[in-house]
Parts: sequence; structure tokens; C-alpha cells
Amino acid sequence: MSLRTGPWLPSTPRRRVSSGFTVGDMSDQFFTTVDGPIPYLGPDVPEPLAFKWYDAERVVGDRTMAEHLRMAVCYWHSFNWDGSDVFGSGTFARPWLDPSRDPMEAARAKMDVAFEFMEKLGAPFWCFHDRDIAPEATTFVESCARLEEMAERAEAHMSRTGIRLLWGTANLFSHPRYMAGAATNPDPEVFAHAAAQVARCMEVTRDLGGANYVLWGGREGYDTLLNTDLAREADQMGRFLNMVVEHKHDIGFEGQILLEPKPQEPTKHQYDHDVATVHAFLQRYGLEGEIKVNIEVNHATLAGHDFAHEIATAAAVGLLGSVDANRGDDRLGWDTDQFPNSVESMSLAVHEILAAGGLGSGGFNFDTKLRRQSIDPEDLFHAHIGGMDTLARSLLVAHAMYTDGALTEVVARRYSGWEGELGRSIMTGDRTLAGLGELVANGRIDPTPVSGRQEALENIVNHYVQTVR
Repeated sequence: MSLRTGPWLPSTPRRRVSSGFTVGDMSDQFFTTVDGPIPYLGPDVPEPLAFKWYDAERVVGDRTMAEHLRMAVCYWHSFNWDGSDVFGSGTFARPWLDPSRDPMEAARAKMDVAFEFMEKLGAPFWCFHDRDIAPEATTFVESCARLEEMAERAEAHMSRTGIRLLWGTANLFSHPRYMAGAATNPDPEVFAHAAAQVARCMEVTRDLGGANYVLWGGREGYDTLLNTDLAREADQMGRFLNMVVEHKHDIGFEGQILLEPKPQEPTKHQYDHDVATVHAFLQRYGLEGEIKVNIEVNHATLAGHDFAHEIATAAAVGLLGSVDANRGDDRLGWDTDQFPNSVESMSLAVHEILAAGGLGSGGFNFDTKLRRQSIDPEDLFHAHIGGMDTLARSLLVAHAMYTDGALTEVVARRYSGWEGELGRSIMTGDRTLAGLGELVANGRIDPTPVSGRQEALENIVNHYVQTVR
């Protein structure tokens, strides 16, 4: 791989930090209790380290399960998080997170472990932030050199295992410089630093064959209007995204740009609150057709929506891109990032995805955390196996409902009047408000209420959830 460099870095030839790097047989393993790859044994075999529903090669409709779901392991929560929370220090024994280790030595060890895990799990994709795989250095140029070294190491692992990159993204929220946002920061120098970081990360994503590039504005919002100029910050964000799109075309990146909505946390108000908000924003700044959305389940529920609602909204306006598959806790009002385990809930969302024609270059990324007390390395396998099985069974349920027309035919009948003369004439503009009023007044229109049959439809969904195999 030849990682190309933006014109804002030194023009002299740069050192290939890990030139000639190869990956060996991974004899020094971290997950010693798991041989891998995790097998598919079916729902009747009580083996915890096996898939009950995820059979990668099983054909569902016109594609295999693997092709439908395109599941990915996230690098950050799975390998960067130490199990800490606001009330306590880390609980996970992850030797590569030991602060006394050389940061790059630790980064290399972490990456080797990550690919050991993904290979044993049988995950086809992975996702990363730039600072997940390469720790930030004292200068931006050195940070880029570290990122290049780790990207070369990742490419070697990808070549060895066949694991592909679903998407990359830049961490524009952890460093103190971003405490007041990145693109929306009141200081243009912070904006410039964020732009440089995104440019380099997008180039690395391109060179690793990434199918998408995600923008998650972790701090693109505000805590108080007392020190915030909303209009200015919106314009800054609009300009930033236009620059991202311009850079995509300049460097020949063929992947999809995705924006990830989130309503709150860590800021009180996030500018990308939900899919509808993002849609309006993209329209205002001329970005329709260039950027789609990466929808996270827990973000949808924090915004007060069902996950299926956000999927349907994105599909309706042509923005459906990819998914972060997780869940929240209905008694905890923050982003808990738990592994998905509800087939009923996920089936409804997958049904919307199938109706929209699938995710295209997107997929299902497990943006998920172990619980703080799940300290055994093997727990990471149990968590992903459960999540992958939930998605696989949800696909089977959703596909059966979709092909049977269990819901779509009901919806079509409910709106069938709009295919008649009256409905068509309204939508084509042939009817005026006054004209419709005259039809109602002279008795030619006298609608009769029709049942929405919600309970019957819920029973239909339950039937598929309980019976489809």
C-alpha cells in the first residue's frame, strides 16, 4: 500500500515507518480460550461459543446473510475502552491499555489482538477512529506518521484475514482542543486542525479500501446559549461538510460519506439531533446527494424515536446509509451502547431496510460496549455472538414478513384511495382547497372511518418472531 499524503504535509519523501511489515501466525494470542472461527451450529445446539442463527452463507432472498448484514466490529469500545465510568476506574485487564507502555508498542499489540478477535469471530468488517489505531503525538505531522504506520499494519492483517473496512472516521471530540466543538468551534484554528485531521483520515480510509467515511460530531453542539452564536456555528458546519465532500472528490475516494445523528451527550444540544434534522441541514447547505446517514439505535431512542422510525425516515428521503447496531436502557437516559438482543425490535427496522432495497455500501457496525463487570476476555465473544445472532434472526423474520407482504400489503390497502381518481387529482394539483370544500359541502365526499388494526398487526409480527426459523 502506498498511503498518499495531502499537500499540507511536507513535500519531501516521507519515511515508510513500517516498510516491509508482515504479519506472522499470531502465535502469541490474547484470546487463548477460543480457537475460532466461531461455528454455526443452529438454534438447537446449546453451545455458548457458537452461532445459533448467523449462518454467513445461508441465502436469504437473493443474498447471503453475510451480504445482507455486512456486520462490523468497532475498534473503539471493543479494544480502546478499559471499563471505566464516571464513578470508577477501568475494570478490564487489557495489557495494551497500560499507560506505562510505549504508546506505539501498545498500539501494535492492540491491533494484533483486535484482528485475532475479528478473525476468530468471523466478522467480515471492522470500523475505526484515527486515534483508536494510532495515538496522537506531540505534533500533527508525527501523528500522521503514526497513523500511516498503523494503517500499514492494518492492511497486512486485512490481507491475511480477508476482513474489510466498513468505514473510518476521525476522533474530533476527545482532545481538549475540541472541548467547544470541532467544525462549530468559535476558534477558526480549531476548525483548521479538524479539517486537516479529517483529510488525512479520509485518505487512510480510501487506501484501506473503506466502503464509507463517517462524520460523527461528538461535540458539534452547545451547552448554553449564553456564549453561543447558533447561526454562525451552523454555517461553519455547513462549510466544513462541503469541504469534506470536495476533498472526497479531489482524492478519488469512491466510498459514501455518512453523517451520524445524535440528539445530546456530551453537549446539551447536538446540531445533528435526528435524521429529519440532518435532512433539513443537508438541504440548506446543498449537500443532498453527497451525504447520507449512519443511524445508531441508541441515538434514535435518545432522540425520542423508535429505531425503525429513523430508518424509515432516512429511506423516505433517500439518506439511508449504514447502521450502528446497539441498544440503550429504558431506565438510563444516556448512551449505554449495549449489544442488541431484541429480535422483535430489530426485525421491524430490518423490514424497513429490506423495503428500501438494503444498505448498499453500508452495514451493521456493533458500536457496543461490554458491561463493566464483564471482565473475562471471552465475554467479548459472547457479546458479539449474541448481537450477530439477533441480527441474523431479525433478518429471517423481516424477510419472511416482507416477502409474504404481511405488512406491506396492509399498508398498500390502507392508502389505496390515493391511487383512485380523487387521490391522484389532489396530488397532481388538479384540485384546489375551495374545490374540495365544494365536494364535501354538496355531499359527494363523506368519509367513513376505517380501523388501523394496530393490535392485529402487532400479533402478526409476534407470529413471525415466534415461528420463523
